[in-house]
Amino acid sequence: MEKKGKSFVGYVVGNKMNKTVIVAVESLKSHPKYKKTIRHRVKLKAHDENNACHLGDVVRIVETRPLSKTKRWRVAEIISKEELAKVQPVEIVGDDSTL
Repeated sequence: MEKKGKSFVGYVVGNKMNKTVIVAVESLKSHPKYKKTIRHRVKLKAHDENNACHLGDVVRIVETRPLSKTKRWRVAEIISKEELAKVQPVEIVGDDSTL
């Protein structure tokens, strides 16, 4: 039986820490005075036990007990993987006389 709690869908914007990813969650909010719809983005740290998430992945995070000073979320599932092209550096070979 799974406990009730908050759950958000967002995308991974950082994965440089061990077993931790930073997930950006976007929502639409109305400005109180001008009534214009504004995109509100919040970045949350989530626990990724197997280091399976990469940049650009769409994930679902759920609320959990405090795991560290700032980490209160964990990755429940990876909804879609983002295929990022890995560009290798290319050595430029040419004449120095044309410069």
